[in-house]
Amino acid sequence: MVYFKLASLAMAIVLSSTSINAFVPSSHVRVPASQLNTATMDDFTSEGAKKQVGNASFLNEDLMARAQNGPGVKNKEKLKIGVVGAGLAGMVAAMDLADAGHDVEMFELRPYVGGKVSSWKDKDGNHIEMGLHVFFGCYYNLFGIMKRTGSFDTELRMKEHIHTFVNEGGHLGALDFRFPIGAPISGLQAFFKTEQLEPIDKFHNAVRLGTSPIVRALFDFDGGMDMVRDLDDITFTEWFTQLGGSRGSLDRMWDPIAYALGFVDCDHISARCMLTIFMLFAIRTEASVLRMLDGSPQTGLHDPIIKYLEERNVKINLGTPCRDIVHEVDENGLPTRVKGIEVGSNNEFKEFDVVVAALDVPGIKKVLPKSFRKYPMFDNIYNMECVPIATVQVRFDGWVTEMQDEIGMMDLSGDKSDGRAPGIDNLLYSADAEFSCFADLALTSPGDYYKEGEGSLMQAVFDERAFSRSNDEIVEDCIKQLNSLFPSSKKLKCTWSSVVKLGQSLYREKPGQDKFRPKQATPVENFFLAGSYTYQDYLDSMEGATRSGLMVADEIISRADGPNGLAAKARKEKEGASAAAPFFMS
Repeated sequence: MVYFKLASLAMAIVLSSTSINAFVPSSHVRVPASQLNTATMDDFTSEGAKKQVGNASFLNEDLMARAQNGPGVKNKEKLKIGVVGAGLAGMVAAMDLADAGHDVEMFELRPYVGGKVSSWKDKDGNHIEMGLHVFFGCYYNLFGIMKRTGSFDTELRMKEHIHTFVNEGGHLGALDFRFPIGAPISGLQAFFKTEQLEPIDKFHNAVRLGTSPIVRALFDFDGGMDMVRDLDDITFTEWFTQLGGSRGSLDRMWDPIAYALGFVDCDHISARCMLTIFMLFAIRTEASVLRMLDGSPQTGLHDPIIKYLEERNVKINLGTPCRDIVHEVDENGLPTRVKGIEVGSNNEFKEFDVVVAALDVPGIKKVLPKSFRKYPMFDNIYNMECVPIATVQVRFDGWVTEMQDEIGMMDLSGDKSDGRAPGIDNLLYSADAEFSCFADLALTSPGDYYKEGEGSLMQAVFDERAFSRSNDEIVEDCIKQLNSLFPSSKKLKCTWSSVVKLGQSLYREKPGQDKFRPKQATPVENFFLAGSYTYQDYLDSMEGATRSGLMVADEIISRADGPNGLAAKARKEKEGASAAAPFFMS
């Protein structure tokens, strides 16, 4: 193919004529990998948490086994631990803490678990989701948790190794990773052969990727990864256009990917965020393989975790928000120790040896007492902001993504569950719609979403461009845009719809945000943080949440025992409570 050869030639020319300094923007000073990794790891006490950070964590094949097997230790002394938030991070932390022998109780504001990965049934039995949830092949920690709860082999459906773009008029483009040779060759040929870009954009794309940290990482992984970390202060557009990247490539391919990752476009997303994902795709063949749940997140992901927790006597209090964090302060007003939390409508005080705030960005901002902001770690959180999204579900009386067979598109007869319905059974992207990514859940996740005698259940995630519109307007716009992408679907009728708006979803992955992410252990000795926004080397995602949950558990477990451990300090605090009454703040 002429264009494939042209792009290959461009890559070869760039690689043969570019010095290694050309990979790094002139305004950035390189930090040696040894210094970067040492500084990062020194912030953690436990060996488990240290393995989740630094360049080596991207190549660590043992992370899945660690998540699957649990912490591997039982503390000698038992702690009473309160976990605020029953999202993925909180539930994963509770799993490990219970397995380490501690008493764990959880408190969740909503009437269901899951956080940003929540799903529930409406009054008519329809499963409603808060987002579209896709499992990349590099979700090693999350897959380990699912193996631990027994859901990995039964609740996930692997998709064809292809990322499909649907353009106006039904024209398809793709990044087709199906190739006899794995990464990085499978990825290179996918970009060279994609129909999503015009020849000139494909050429410029090859030139820019040829000078990227990804290429350096193929022969110097630490060097390439350090370069990616250095790029958190510029946008992907700024990085991409520095050495040859074209606007056409950004508009037609990279923007849909950026929206799918963080609900912001390339002009506003951090280059570090985008290149972290591409780095994983380049070094791991399986990283770009997609899986989706057989049904809803509640059924396939959360229910097995809840069962695991209940078997270990973890109590989950739903509809029970944390109203306050009761704590001690020193003579300067700095928090020194958490005594417990006030929860529920009656502000009931619950005493704990350790408290974990496993919340998202808006949640932690709401629950932190004002005095905590005297510490820079906590104050930095208030520099982070979140993006609004609207998740739309639209049911049709036919199969929207079937464009080749009009009779098949209209056929609702018989049992078409388990992948027997016509259409595209995969995650879809589009540069010509306001939704970042979408899928037909009746095809991709038929366990809970296929209904006999009914057709497609299209689920699309709109970003902030559409958030301010009414629910009816969003549904109408969704149908119009689906009709534009799949012209034959104009013959189909909408039979049901749902809109779920989340005013603050993922934290906004704009440049300069990484430095604001807090570590799991905090200056308040018995108060810890978890959540995908906290520091870990992945993005704000299900995998990031899982990592943070494992890391906070490791940090607590490593501090629990010994004469100066958390248990000993809690005991000393209780023994001294009657002798001297400390000054409490709430």
